[in-house]
Amino acid sequence: MAHRAAAGRVDDRLSHDGFTLWEVDGEPVSVAGITRPVGGMARIAPVYTPSGLRRTGYAGAVTAAVSQAALDGGTQEVLLFADLANPTSNGVYQRLGFEPVEDRVTLLFAPAPTPGK
Repeated sequence: MAHRAAAGRVDDRLSHDGFTLWEVDGEPVSVAGITRPVGGMARIAPVYTPSGLRRTGYAGAVTAAVSQAALDGGTQEVLLFADLANPTSNGVYQRLGFEPVEDRVTLLFAPAPTPGK
């Protein structure tokens, strides 16, 4: 079931140019996704660069390109969620003009395990 849901999200992103693949010399080096605008806002996610290509500016470049394309297309606000424990990505996003707004915590409550299982 989760596989179908993920496939549906990917299909939706592809249907509106919601993924941008950053290439250097014909080789993919980073990717950024963006949601459809809702209420004048779009959310960037995911941003990914393979570990061996990090700290090269590729993630910042693709994030900047996706953000600018959204703004040029009429989106009024572009937002993203960042991991506060990752100072590298936070620094990149702040240099691009993103500003921290609030911190969030997600809690998942699950039933207690059954003894003997």
